[in-house]
Amino acid sequence: MEMAKYIMNILKTNMPVIFSWGFKSPVALENGLRFVVNGFKHKGKVAVLYDEGKDLFNIQILSFENEVIETINDVYVDQLIEIIDNRVELVEDYNETVKAEYSQLSTENL
Repeated sequence: MEMAKYIMNILKTNMPVIFSWGFKSPVALENGLRFVVNGFKHKGKVAVLYDEGKDLFNIQILSFENEVIETINDVYVDQLIEIIDNRVELVEDYNETVKAEYSQLSTENL
């Protein structure tokens, strides 16, 4: 549980990026944290797992059914947010994609 809190504190250092993932439903794991995302690149779950022997993190990109899609090993603490963001949210022409998404949402509400 302590590791889940530690990882949450790391993620909270960049809340705008975390919000852009559609971050929700965090679950404490024995050695980490799993949460749901709704990004441009990935919709599903992400698990951040601490490897005590290496003092590094492993990131798992998961389906909604917890099937592993991709694993990124040996991630330093200061790389966590950037690496997750690259796998979940960042697309080519990100700013244009965001503008298009929000303009579509605003016209749907008319």
